[in-house]
Amino acid sequence: MEEDLGAGTPEVRGIRDAKRDPGAPGTEKWDSPNPKNPSCGSTGDVGSGNSADGESPEDSAEANHPNHGVPEDPGQLMAAYEGTAVGHQVPPFGWRICLAHEFPEKRKPFNANNVSLSNTLKHLGMGFRYLKWWYQKTQVEKKTPFIDMLNCLPLRQIYGCPLGGIGGGTITRGWRGQFCRWQLNPGIYQHRTVMADQFTVCLRREGQTVYQQVLSLERPNVLRSWNWGLCGFFAFYHALYPRAWTVYQLPGQQVTLTCLQITPILPHDYQDSSLPVGVFVWNVENTGDEDLEVSIMFSMRNGLGGGHDNLGGLWNEPFCLERDGETVQGVLLHHPNPPNPYTMALAARRTANTTVTHITAFDPDGTGQKVWQDLLLDGQLDSPLGPSPPTQKRQGIGGAVCAGAHLPRRGRCQLEFALSWDMPKVLFGAKGQAHYRRYTRFFGQEGNAAPALCHYALTQYRSWEEKIIAWQSPVLEDRTLPAWYKSALFNELYFLADGGTVWLEVTEETITEEFSGMLNQLRPTLQEYGRFAYLEGQEYHMYNTYDVHFYASFALIMLWPKLELSLQYDMAVATLSEDLTRRKYLMSGVIAPVKKKNVIPHDVGDPDDEPWLRINAYLIHDTADWKDLNLKFVLQIYRDFYLTGNESFLRDMWPVCQAVMESEMKFDKDQDGLIENGGYADQTYDGWITTGPSAYCGGLWLAAVAVMVQMAAVCGAQDVQEKFLSILSRGREAYERLLWNGRYYNYDSSSQPQSRIIMSDQCAGQWFLRACGLGKGDTEVFPSAHVIRALQTIFELNVQGFAGGAMGAVNGMHPDGVPDTSSVQSDEVWVGVVYGLAATMIQEGLVQEGFLTAEGCYRTVWERLGMAFQTPEAYCQRRVFRSLAYMRPLSIWAMQLALQQHGRAPGQGMGLTGHTSRESMRVTTGQNSVPADGLDTKSKARADLGQKGLLDTV
Repeated sequence: MEEDLGAGTPEVRGIRDAKRDPGAPGTEKWDSPNPKNPSCGSTGDVGSGNSADGESPEDSAEANHPNHGVPEDPGQLMAAYEGTAVGHQVPPFGWRICLAHEFPEKRKPFNANNVSLSNTLKHLGMGFRYLKWWYQKTQVEKKTPFIDMLNCLPLRQIYGCPLGGIGGGTITRGWRGQFCRWQLNPGIYQHRTVMADQFTVCLRREGQTVYQQVLSLERPNVLRSWNWGLCGFFAFYHALYPRAWTVYQLPGQQVTLTCLQITPILPHDYQDSSLPVGVFVWNVENTGDEDLEVSIMFSMRNGLGGGHDNLGGLWNEPFCLERDGETVQGVLLHHPNPPNPYTMALAARRTANTTVTHITAFDPDGTGQKVWQDLLLDGQLDSPLGPSPPTQKRQGIGGAVCAGAHLPRRGRCQLEFALSWDMPKVLFGAKGQAHYRRYTRFFGQEGNAAPALCHYALTQYRSWEEKIIAWQSPVLEDRTLPAWYKSALFNELYFLADGGTVWLEVTEETITEEFSGMLNQLRPTLQEYGRFAYLEGQEYHMYNTYDVHFYASFALIMLWPKLELSLQYDMAVATLSEDLTRRKYLMSGVIAPVKKKNVIPHDVGDPDDEPWLRINAYLIHDTADWKDLNLKFVLQIYRDFYLTGNESFLRDMWPVCQAVMESEMKFDKDQDGLIENGGYADQTYDGWITTGPSAYCGGLWLAAVAVMVQMAAVCGAQDVQEKFLSILSRGREAYERLLWNGRYYNYDSSSQPQSRIIMSDQCAGQWFLRACGLGKGDTEVFPSAHVIRALQTIFELNVQGFAGGAMGAVNGMHPDGVPDTSSVQSDEVWVGVVYGLAATMIQEGLVQEGFLTAEGCYRTVWERLGMAFQTPEAYCQRRVFRSLAYMRPLSIWAMQLALQQHGRAPGQGMGLTGHTSRESMRVTTGQNSVPADGLDTKSKARADLGQKGLLDTV
């Protein structure tokens, strides 16, 4: 019910009189107010925003916490809204925007014109080598570059919650209702708004159609017989992934539509979360005194138009599936063309109170008059029998399903639709090995599952919604958490499904025999939970980019821990493998092997090639010499063990961790216990030169050494433990002596002025130690006073001293408060790094500073720049951004882990259980090694935990 929204519902506006355009009955059009000067007469707030007992927030004990967790006025995003409707059961928290909103700031993607002269000169060689390589790749091989610097994705401020579970492909429906971003072929995106893909409403009174409207603001050059141009000032969109709501107040009709969109993204669920489906539940409210008949038509084109569609051979057919007393009815859109054939289904649920009709085929490039008049006549479609003939070359075809019901005066009715797509078998770009998607384990591999998927979705979505509410409620109901954070935490999860993600079945023959003896749980893990991969970004076509996954992995380990362990087993196999094929690296021009043994790969491959078979698609640097990748593996392995309690996993990974740490040892050239960077950009900041001991890589090194001490204790390897305790003792002293300056850790140890840059990510090692339950007390590595002082300095200069404190933390800042421009990355804000920094602040008790730091990124991306559901890797203070829809911002889940570990947020539903037995299992990281009998005790304490860790792996 609308009145159930409760306290703090955003301000609603008075409705203005809408004037009809002259036109035929049933095709009324409405004047749209001028978006530059909308007239919005306020009728006051719905709900006060005060605490439940009427106490003022200012008087509450929670008043000192940012925003007090009260729903906030969405400000400019809803300023254009002139309606009074608040929708049916739309929650108070999330991202809300009026459909008439226009973002005033239009940013451009970063390109060569944005590089300073000094940085251009530094990268001239790389530029020439890249152009030569790009030409070979695109013009000769006809392939997509892993990073296309010449054709960056422009900013389109239109995207909303994607449809589809994890790994089965995704379809994004924009916040204005358009179907506009498609990832059906794995890892390959098509950014195209398909005009025929629409919902249309038809209202009838006393046997006459009185209103028929496409629920779209578009005015396209096709389907011109349809009534386009919905007035966006009377509609708004609300997203709280994996659900979204669109509320339409139909001017002059006394009818409000609320469309609830649901996708089965269900933590700790490894079945329904894989399904390629989406559900649309339309709640229709009649506030008038006359009964109505309401129909909603869901139309879609078969394919996207152009490309492989032009080959012809597309065809549609109706279907009706009755099972267990439930009937769904709709149209199948068969798309048998390469590279990966699929069938899409549009369906509606038929009940005693609902009629379902369809049209099998219409021309999506024509006027659309026939289908429009068909609906206009009686609120139903003709429902012809049999399949359509296959299309000819360059001929388009669409289909539609329509659901209708009686709508009593002052009453409600509900119409339910589902969209599914069945692409069971996929080939990557090299067209080598065929893979089956995860959902085929439950719905078969034959390619005929689309009707069953729709039926399952329409009969299960209520259960999905209950599980989603149970998962999200502890956060949403926590008044100590700010409202923007609740939106960011869940909405940033879109990337787990919409990151070009694949979740594939693994057959016996595809598992390498070579390492099964060492990795005992490799085979059962991959066979039970499948193989998971997601792109570094929708523009950066590399799967499971590991230096970035280091940040993003918190979402996976907290919500789908088995997928994280599966990914780690794949990474371990890739680490132990080698590919001695030699190639030229673009930054240095050096010729070196693709992959050396016993070093962590950068990625597991390009979707336009053959992932897992050919790894390391990235060829800007030879990452065998990167200083961070090996360390990030060790840190993640221990973190995953700590949160899951899976000791078998840790023991499997122990020899791999030893191997990569042995490889890393060569970077400690002076044997002082601290590695040195190589005088080039040899870490995740791949455009930012680092020389000698550095805050970032040095900190990661010490943290990795510290967790090796802990792992050695668990695995009973006292000699290894003593070795790393010795390294840790020497390395800690060198780190403090060489880098600590009294206020923060210097960027690096070079003789250049930028060595004293304040790097926002300098405490990354401490961040991971605290996430592992280490880094304080007897396991302290970095002096607590130094960590807190460094974080305070970062907050003072990189956050508050940058852009008025409103844009997050800039990567590099000079001590005098001027952003560093010595590299192309130092004056950027990296959203995922900022969320990790905020988590570190929360871990160290700087909670308010942490929330304020992260809030700047959320406000910038989601509210100011119009980058919802495409959070970029980076933006600068002015003009530009880089790499839309990026993996790293999933690190916001590290903030949630920090809050839960320190008792500042509820753990129920988030995966966390208690902290028992954690203190007893730790090994001190002081100067002296632990006695043998102590080692045995601690190892047993760890083993006694069995498979129970901090995560509730239900």
